[in-house]
Amino acid sequence: MNKIILAALAASSILSPLAATGASAQQRDERRTTVIRQQPNGRTFVTERRVVRPQQARRWARGQRFDRRYANNYQEIRDWRQYRGRRLYAPPRGYHWVRSGNDAVLVALSGGLIGAVLGGAFN
Repeated sequence: MNKIILAALAASSILSPLAATGASAQQRDERRTTVIRQQPNGRTFVTERRVVRPQQARRWARGQRFDRRYANNYQEIRDWRQYRGRRLYAPPRGYHWVRSGNDAVLVALSGGLIGAVLGGAFN
C-alpha cells in the first residue's frame, strides 16, 4: 500500500509542472506549427515551429520601464523632425523617441524609463 501512495505522489509531483506549462502557453497565445516535407530521395523532414504572440497591445504610461519586447511594431525614431506634424518635439538630453504600435514613447537612454507617451500619434 505504501508503494502505491509513493508512486501516486511521485507522479503528481512530475505532472504538476507540465500542467502549469500548458496553462501559461494558453495565456501567451502560443502556437505550434508542424511542417512535413518529403524529399525526392524518399527522406521525410519534420520541423516544428513555435510562435508566441502577446494577447493584446501594451498600454504605456509615464514612469514605467520601457521594454521593447512588449512593444508592437517597435521602431526607433531617429529623426523626430519628420514627425513634427504628429506632435513630436525635440527629445531632452538623454532621451529618444520610439514607436510602439500607434503610440510615440519618449524613453530614457540609460534606464529605459518612460518620460512621455503620445497616444495615437501614428494613426
